[in-house]
Amino acid sequence: MQLPLQITLRNIPASDALDAAIREKAAKLDLFYAHIMRCHVVIEVPAKHKHQGKEFTVRIDLTVPGKEIVITRDHHEDVYVALRDAFDIAKRQLEDYGNRQRGDIKMHEVESRGRVARLLRDEGYGFIQSLDGRELYFSAENVAHPGFDQLSSGMPVRYLEEMASEGAQAKRVSAV
Repeated sequence: MQLPLQITLRNIPASDALDAAIREKAAKLDLFYAHIMRCHVVIEVPAKHKHQGKEFTVRIDLTVPGKEIVITRDHHEDVYVALRDAFDIAKRQLEDYGNRQRGDIKMHEVESRGRVARLLRDEGYGFIQSLDGRELYFSAENVAHPGFDQLSSGMPVRYLEEMASEGAQAKRVSAV
């Protein structure tokens, strides 16, 4: 972390064990995102609660370049469980933020629509005419629903387009 960790305890006594647990978990966040500029951890017992026993609230404020990440884990009877849960959420959010910055977010493939142009049943393949007029090859193994035998010429279909060495092909073909 570039800046020191700030710990605030409200309505609970300070303890070396709790302080050490917070510092250990905050240090591990650096493994998931190395550019944390500020980490402020607040643990409190709300002054008014409706049932017997203490319930702890953990709030983590992280400052990273271009973003403020805030995590709140409310109402758990064990402070260490609430702390663990809050830091697990912080870890996932930091991983997601780092992935977005690097462009590692998985992009879902865009489904296209077209019509079955022609089928060569004996050879086990056919062609789809896309909405822009191109023809794409597909094989019987790439038909998801209904089966290849139930397709007919002119039937509307949806598919995923994929580039192969022979050109564009249709994968995961299914009737609309």
